[in-house]
Amino acid sequence: MDPQFWFERWAEGRIGFHEGRPNALLVRHLDELAGARRILVPLCGKALDLAFLAAQGFEVVGVELVESAVAAFFAERGLVPEVERRGAVVCYRHDTISILAGDFFHVTRDDVGACDAVYDRAATIALPESMRRRYADHLRSLLERSARALLVTIDYPQERMPGPPFSVPLDAVRALHSDAMVERLAASPAKDGRLAEIGAEELAIRVRFGEATRPVWV
Repeated sequence: MDPQFWFERWAEGRIGFHEGRPNALLVRHLDELAGARRILVPLCGKALDLAFLAAQGFEVVGVELVESAVAAFFAERGLVPEVERRGAVVCYRHDTISILAGDFFHVTRDDVGACDAVYDRAATIALPESMRRRYADHLRSLLERSARALLVTIDYPQERMPGPPFSVPLDAVRALHSDAMVERLAASPAKDGRLAEIGAEELAIRVRFGEATRPVWV
């Protein structure tokens, strides 16, 4: 979708997708990321999830289109990051947290480093169906071959709400990552706002790249 959409949302403060605490499904299923060293967080905004992951001992690399959101993440924590332009992106870094400000599709493997895990709460569901294949393919190009992912997504009848966030059910995730092992870990009713009104479910999904696909019964 048009990047201007997101610039306007941030400029106008229409960021209902921003949670003021670490995501509950991330906290509950943190062990899915155990053993990883460097975690990529696409389309991260200024999520508290970044600080939560860093506090668990991970190196964290976020990618966010809107640079003011990146600056806000550090400013709201009283941190003064190092800032460096790297080609198409600007890297903000403090201790074990780096956030790249720029278009996700312009980010390279050299930019993110050797990422062996992904935490995706706000990327897949932020993109319309027409963009998700490109996103999934580019994501894989940034990762170590045997990387793992914890994906938080939403399932609801798409006709009931235009999105974003868009409905991305389990079968859609499996189609995007057809050569990976994909399993549902948990599902719970959305608790707030329009998503709760339309009966949406929040899903926690495990993705194992580089592992043979096998039938999974859920």
